[in-house]
Amino acid sequence: MSVKSDQKKQITGLLYSVCGGVLFAAGVNLFITPLDLYNGGFMGIAQLIRTFLTSALHLSFGQTDIAGIIYFIVNLPLLYLAWSKMGRGFFFRTVVTVIVETAALTFIPVPERSLIDDRLTSCVIGGLVAGFGTGLVLRGGSSGGGQDILGLYFTKKFRNFSVGKMATIINVFVYGICLLMFNLETVIYSLIYGVISSVACDRIHIQNINMSVMIFTKKLGISKAIMEETGRGVTNWEGAGAYTNETSYILFVMISKYEVNQIRRIVQSIDPNAFMIFTEGCSVEGNFEKRL
Repeated sequence: MSVKSDQKKQITGLLYSVCGGVLFAAGVNLFITPLDLYNGGFMGIAQLIRTFLTSALHLSFGQTDIAGIIYFIVNLPLLYLAWSKMGRGFFFRTVVTVIVETAALTFIPVPERSLIDDRLTSCVIGGLVAGFGTGLVLRGGSSGGGQDILGLYFTKKFRNFSVGKMATIINVFVYGICLLMFNLETVIYSLIYGVISSVACDRIHIQNINMSVMIFTKKLGISKAIMEETGRGVTNWEGAGAYTNETSYILFVMISKYEVNQIRRIVQSIDPNAFMIFTEGCSVEGNFEKRL
């Protein structure tokens, strides 16, 4: 990959992270917090701590929602995990995202009423907005901290794992506490929001979707280009067209959905007439590197 292409990828990833962080905060502050509902994951833990400080200890913070600040503090141990296990690039992008989310959660005003009057609709829209934002952050090669870091870490270690699944696991813990502290209605609507947010996140975070690609070409050099530019292994066969009996080369490679456009560009730059088949959602055994 050229230096210019790498710089463009880094800038794009940073934009995804910043926009995603603001969208997540907007989904929470504008649709969920006004209904006295709770986010899942570590953000939910931060909200529960905020409620304890304001309700049990009767501390006042004015119009500022300190859940974002608490969320940043809770993330500090997880940022060490990002530094030690996920790489310095991921760590620095995550720090930027967590700072953006903390600022947005703190400064986006929480209205007295949700922007949408119907409670169920507000949960759905808030879940879609927050989940879309989280997915953008992950798509940019970053994370919003909390369960995102844990989810990415376990996704790399365990097959068929995803950030959305990690969020659902932690949500069970958070909403279990909510069930003890609040009424059942609060827990049900919070859970609806959490599930929709997790599903939306997984649909946008396409790096965790496996794809197989079969390429049919009459030109040499595609395998080498794919291996050099993507680092993916390629399997080759030599065949022949049934009608023309001309020699044809068949290539097979496993990628993530995030790499589809890169594969298309590589192949078409060498053979614009190549025939490609993309199959989504393959189950993979063996030595396949997940890149998140």
